[in-house]
Amino acid sequence: MQSADLTVRLPPSMQLPAPEDPLESFQREEVLSWEVDPVSETVRFLSLVVGDPGALGNLAEDLESVRRYDVTPIDADTFYGYVEMDLRAADATVMGTFDVPGLVIVPPMVYTGRENVHVTVLGEPAAMSRLLENAPDDIDVEVTRVSEHQRRSETLAGRLTARQFEALEVARDVGYYEVPRSGDLATVADELGCSESAASTLLRAAEAELVDAAVRR
Repeated sequence: MQSADLTVRLPPSMQLPAPEDPLESFQREEVLSWEVDPVSETVRFLSLVVGDPGALGNLAEDLESVRRYDVTPIDADTFYGYVEMDLRAADATVMGTFDVPGLVIVPPMVYTGRENVHVTVLGEPAAMSRLLENAPDDIDVEVTRVSEHQRRSETLAGRLTARQFEALEVARDVGYYEVPRSGDLATVADELGCSESAASTLLRAAEAELVDAAVRR
């Protein structure tokens, strides 16, 4: 069993036909769950979005294809968005690219802008090959990683060791990550029962994983 990270670049004809203003308000969209209903010709999806929550309403007003939407704010610039919209032929084509026997998409699908979709897929090597062979000519699929499925990056729990989690928890509790900082590295090291150098290494390794998780896809 293998997994692969793919960057899918959509041609203008398959991109969301929306004005640039509302889309510029979204820095990143992680599509967590989706359902394509060919009978009612509807696609429903739940996303975690980094951007202005009010912009989703503006986008829905600009798109006649949106049947229903709902916004659940998390903070000032992050929210969950649920959308039901008409199933466009372009959407069916994009989703159909991944409709390969023996292949599954590992959520989330990450949109960074109108053009780029970042997807992780899991399956046998033959299924991976069929995906690339079956992709429409006007969809550019770039393979950025292929390996045996050992994807620690699917969750934060998979990315960090127990000791790294402990270090982050201690650092947070003593105020190391407050702004302004109220706890120092010496306090973190004392709580962990290790040297300052070891504490620093633990925190930097954990922080590197979190930064990678935030910006890599």
